[in-house]
Amino acid sequence: MKEANFAFGKHGIRLSLPEEYQYELVESRTAAALLNPVQALNHALDNPIAGPPLSVLAQGKKTAAIAVCDITRPAPNSTTLPPLLSRLHQSGIPVEGITILIATGLHRGATDDEIRAIVGDEIASTYRVLNHDARSRADQRHLGSTRRGTPIYIDERFMAADLHITLGFIEQHLMLGFSGGRKLVAPGVAGQDTIKVIHSPKFMREPMATEGSFEENPLHDELVEIASIARHDFMLDVTLTQDRRISGVFAGSPVEAHAAGVNFLRQTSLEKLTGLADAVITSSAGHPLDLTFYQMVKGITAAQHITKPGGRILIIGECPEGIGSPEFAEKLEAFTGHQQYLDEIQNQPVIIDQWQLEKLALVGLENKLFFFAPGVTKKQVGALAETTYFDLNEAIHATLQDLPPGSRVALVPDGPYAFARVTP
Repeated sequence: MKEANFAFGKHGIRLSLPEEYQYELVESRTAAALLNPVQALNHALDNPIAGPPLSVLAQGKKTAAIAVCDITRPAPNSTTLPPLLSRLHQSGIPVEGITILIATGLHRGATDDEIRAIVGDEIASTYRVLNHDARSRADQRHLGSTRRGTPIYIDERFMAADLHITLGFIEQHLMLGFSGGRKLVAPGVAGQDTIKVIHSPKFMREPMATEGSFEENPLHDELVEIASIARHDFMLDVTLTQDRRISGVFAGSPVEAHAAGVNFLRQTSLEKLTGLADAVITSSAGHPLDLTFYQMVKGITAAQHITKPGGRILIIGECPEGIGSPEFAEKLEAFTGHQQYLDEIQNQPVIIDQWQLEKLALVGLENKLFFFAPGVTKKQVGALAETTYFDLNEAIHATLQDLPPGSRVALVPDGPYAFARVTP
């Protein structure tokens, strides 16, 4: 048997695979970790890619709002926040003038323990750190609409500040092409009325609204416009190595700095494959991304780019928190099939989190999907129960069953963190 270690929960899992197939390991490539990330952060804040340094922007300001990633993202906020906060204070903004918003989008709010994990104990005990609540219309400020007609609602606490800052990291993203930058504004601190539209079939079924797509991605354009209207003043994003160390720092005016980070990621992280796979075995990237079944979809959509039409995808994720939001759980339990679901939601009002199942269904039309998700039950996953397993060896056997010897099987231990494409 062939052995392979995959990201799974906090400790990983070991796969035993039959020998008769042609396996290809698809690695999550990155640039090397920076030797002195704090020095790089200081330099980036004082010498931004575009626009004035943060200390200059902060002069004369009394308040600042900083949007940071929630617990589902391994952003190194406890490292990136201190030099940023230091410059705000040096420019005259006091501790009580700073609000750190957990950019939850429509995810659940962070617990007290999670807030300490997100920003670090010292910052959590010193600064005002608050959860965004997209469902509370009263807590959002209406800023009009985009050119495409998307209503813009942004957290009032973010908008009320004199200075609007985002702090995140850049990786491939199943809808936006790449995370970071504008995503911390919308959906990060946007209201549900905005989030529903940018996640509606209008955008979800755009062929270019997918991993790695940037310049021609209409959803990216929409979020850039929303962030601009919300006056996104400054961003600090990083790229990360496989073990979550900082490999690059990108700061300054959001559009230019984010584009520079995306370009860096593309140059340093692309794994080039010589052909599509008959089957892909991937993961949900382990903790914290495999907390829920909802997050597992990201591993599936990433795998579609290296799978033959009609090929198979097995994703493994621990799912200790179960399915996800109540809305997503309800949709999934009632799920009867890929095309049926797409037809069902086509011309209906958007329900929170329907888009994640929509993205899964779009892949499911092309590929046979298998799941190893011990934290859920068959009842919870609707029609997906037929190919959902709670024993890893059974899941592997079912996925590879009847494939001819020598079939090409891609192994993606880090799931959506692997940015891979077939190249000539």
